[in-house]
Amino acid sequence: MSEEQLKAFLEAVKADAGLQEKLKAAGDADAVVEIAKAAGFAISAEELKKSQAEISEEELEGVAGGQIDWEWLG
Repeated sequence: MSEEQLKAFLEAVKADAGLQEKLKAAGDADAVVEIAKAAGFAISAEELKKSQAEISEEELEGVAGGQIDWEWLG
């Protein structure tokens, strides 16, 4: 996964209520990876967890209005 893929995925989530709903229902990082893959983004659970610490709170708040529980990533 590249940082660009993750950022592009987050931007797509901000603009797509359907993706937001799917992420709210995601139970773990693997589910997020599958949602991203279905949307055309190449990210891995390991890299998602690693990069989660690098994503700013502001970026996370922008995704689904801060409604996604990202705690299960860490």
